[in-house]
Amino acid sequence: MNERTYIRLVAGIAALGGVLFGYDTGVMSGALLFIAPEFGMSAHGEGLVTSTLLIGAALGALVAGRVADLLGRRITLILGGIVFVLGSVWCALSESITGLACARAFLGVAVGTVSIVSPMYIAEMVPARVRGRMVSLNTLMIVVGQLAAYLVNSALASGGNWRLMLGLAAVPGTLLAVGMAFLPETPTWLTQHGHSRTAARVACRTNMPVPDMDTDDAAPSVGTQLRELLSSRWMRVSVGLAMLMGLTQQITGVNAIVYFAPTMMNHVGISTQNSVYTSMLIGAVSVVACWAGLHVVDRIGRRRLLLIGLAGNAVSLFILAVVYSFAEDSTTMAGVSLIFMAVFIASQQAAVSPTTWLLISELVPLRVRGLGMGIAGLTLWAANWVVAQFFLPLVEWLTGPIAFAILGVLGIVAMGYTRALVPETMGRSLEEVGRTLRRRYSED
Repeated sequence: MNERTYIRLVAGIAALGGVLFGYDTGVMSGALLFIAPEFGMSAHGEGLVTSTLLIGAALGALVAGRVADLLGRRITLILGGIVFVLGSVWCALSESITGLACARAFLGVAVGTVSIVSPMYIAEMVPARVRGRMVSLNTLMIVVGQLAAYLVNSALASGGNWRLMLGLAAVPGTLLAVGMAFLPETPTWLTQHGHSRTAARVACRTNMPVPDMDTDDAAPSVGTQLRELLSSRWMRVSVGLAMLMGLTQQITGVNAIVYFAPTMMNHVGISTQNSVYTSMLIGAVSVVACWAGLHVVDRIGRRRLLLIGLAGNAVSLFILAVVYSFAEDSTTMAGVSLIFMAVFIASQQAAVSPTTWLLISELVPLRVRGLGMGIAGLTLWAANWVVAQFFLPLVEWLTGPIAFAILGVLGIVAMGYTRALVPETMGRSLEEVGRTLRRRYSED
């Protein structure tokens, strides 16, 4: 197997974690339409069942880096796949709101874990020249997973079989666990744990240069990473920037549309079954847009692409705010509203989502990688939880147009701090990125 094929194989298998992530965050958009009447749920109840997965994901993200430092990136992903299988079966068998909420929280631990460790694994397994494209493959697989969820929802909508919708996540969970069993551990982790010869052999398979194996960047033990982080200004700033990227991905409102587009379409007069079908358009646009973004992220740069995407998001949201105000009384305008949701998703998935996930995996210093990426992941999932828990109540309180306008303003704010603070990382090894941040933000 040649080098190019091997790199794609490694990234493709690790990115199965993205499929799981996408499926389990997207499937509730359709399943919720059938779960809510069966259990007599209010808008707050719908937000609760949706957001419990995110609570678990926040916990999973926080501890995932430490577990990956201790057991290895590979073993952590295998365990994540196993938890996916168990959690999916639990969801499918739930008989109450409480039981379903607990099952979703358990499943969320795996979602949070793979959301951090999958891009971490890929970033450490491939050379800098293709790192942007390969890490972004994980983002592509997230939207593929969401599209798969929408297709499953649509296929099962006529019978309202939400249990099968949720239970089918066990399939990609099995594929991830089995696939990772045949891949090696990353050179970074092997070097950090004293397996330099094995690390060199693994690095050779992907033609990683010698600087990528710099032992000066070996991580200290998990127990000392917090002290390392607190004592070093440049590391604190680096982790802070990664946290900001996690926040950026969520405050533009992407998951408000991913989770609740069918519900919002239902509110403006489209039937329940047809509301599920609207997600298929959003899912298809997501896949095509993310595929396009994957091919340009290593050409025009992370920072520039992120700014372009944020601008597109803000414009789309402001237009959507105006259109949605008329959609409440017009099925035709509801269709126009759906079009602008698709435009927003195209901007998000082609630019914002790939670059934020990529920058999180690149900005955190290797010496505090486990802890730092866990903190960044916690920030991302906490913001995600706020959106899932409060977006529908916000729409009921302030109306849809005002809710979309608020998200548009947040997009403009994100453009401001991205332009001022975020460095360019394209074409640099992880060690080179760390050295650049050290020179820029050290107290000296």
